[in-house]
Amino acid sequence: MEIFDHLALGFSVAFTFQNLFYCFIGVLLGTLIGVLPGLGPVPTIAMLLPITFGLPPVSALIMLAGIYYGAQYGGSTTAILINLPGESSSVVTAIDGYQMARQGRAGAALATAALGSFFAGSVATFLLAVFAPPLADIALKFGPPEYFSLMVLGLVASVSLASGSVIKALAMVVLGILLGLSGQDVYTGTPRFTFDIVELADGIEFVALAMGLFGLVEIIRNLEDEHTRTVMVQKVQGLMLSRDDIKRIIAPVLRGTVLGSFLGILPGGGAMLSSFASYSIEKRVSKDPRQFGKGAIEGVAGPESANNAGAQTSFIPMLTLGIPSNPVMALMIGALIIQGIVPGPNVVNEQPNLFWGIIASMWIGNFMLVVLNLPLIGIWVRLLTVPYHILFPLIIGFCCIGVYSVNNNVYDVYAMALFGVVGYLLVKLECEPAPLLLGFIIGPMLEEYLRRAMLISRGDPSVFVTRPLSAVMLGIAVLALAVVLLPSVRKKREEAFKE
Repeated sequence: MEIFDHLALGFSVAFTFQNLFYCFIGVLLGTLIGVLPGLGPVPTIAMLLPITFGLPPVSALIMLAGIYYGAQYGGSTTAILINLPGESSSVVTAIDGYQMARQGRAGAALATAALGSFFAGSVATFLLAVFAPPLADIALKFGPPEYFSLMVLGLVASVSLASGSVIKALAMVVLGILLGLSGQDVYTGTPRFTFDIVELADGIEFVALAMGLFGLVEIIRNLEDEHTRTVMVQKVQGLMLSRDDIKRIIAPVLRGTVLGSFLGILPGGGAMLSSFASYSIEKRVSKDPRQFGKGAIEGVAGPESANNAGAQTSFIPMLTLGIPSNPVMALMIGALIIQGIVPGPNVVNEQPNLFWGIIASMWIGNFMLVVLNLPLIGIWVRLLTVPYHILFPLIIGFCCIGVYSVNNNVYDVYAMALFGVVGYLLVKLECEPAPLLLGFIIGPMLEEYLRRAMLISRGDPSVFVTRPLSAVMLGIAVLALAVVLLPSVRKKREEAFKE
């Protein structure tokens, strides 16, 4: 079969010493930043973007991907041992995982999280290998109107699934699009939104924006509310699951894998939404829902499987359509653009080594993560005692060096600091910065396809509704936005996110 030939190519790429090394570095860093509360994959990948300049595209993407799915593994360690999730998608794991640790079952909780994550990650990677190429082939038949409608649908879906106010999320998307349009006009080369600032002639630097909005803001928030970390278990024992535990986790792991694989593809979905949805489902199907919150192993197995499956399948729209489904995928697209690769359906055919190499590396990375997480748990426990006031100066220094190295221009450091302040104000106003980043990445592409479609149709806007596929996608986007804005739906949505 053709897919096995492609996978053979992928493994031949991933099994080179260089790519194995960067895969290991990625999953190690992912576990590390997952374990340390206050450092998520978004700020870490934003900080490491400058390093990818000097790497081959395949090695760079393999390392960044490893950081993302590695953080899903590492986040469960702090959630279980100190009731402080290292990653947003591990918030749900803390509910029952920490209770299991208090009952002397920390080993069983950690083993459940690691094995569930490994199974879900492996299955989701297989789905990525199977479904991504056909989807890319379909996308090659898209014209500018279809691409414009697809991007509108993606932005609306990310707004619908974002926590908090829909109006605020929409405002963040619009702000992101406006920031993305600064620089030179895509067709005429005329400067716009530059305010006579020479450094803005090429647009706002993506790395400075991402580091400011996510890296610096995360540091400020953690300094504002630094938790006292009390490690519940100094030595973790009992990593082998009993026969009863295995019987109890099989169904939640399978349900979490299926749910996470589906939600990961949706814009705005990904790991966090998957884990919350999985916990809710496990609680509903349980014969005894009262055990949830008191150390139910199902409450660890389901969400951990779902968040890893969601993390892996979120690569499908990014690699095949060039559409980011979450902030991490937006950063991945930024990394592709930095490497001179145009994200979209052509990646599968024009860059087969990159596409299949990343997929193969995910299986290798998932295996590495099981080895890293269970036998080395003692090292991760010791890391939890490092005070944050020692970590944050190092992180800020790394941010400044990284953003300066992109263009060797001190202006980018000031821009990062400015976006850090703006991001902190947005957080205080309860405006999520994630839709802003998605708008910033998609905005220029949205404009380009809009103008291309209008040129082809000689200025007739009806081209977006007369072409069937474009009309369907725009119709779904309008319907989704209308449904979310309905008072009854909005109220239920807010209650769900609060829960």
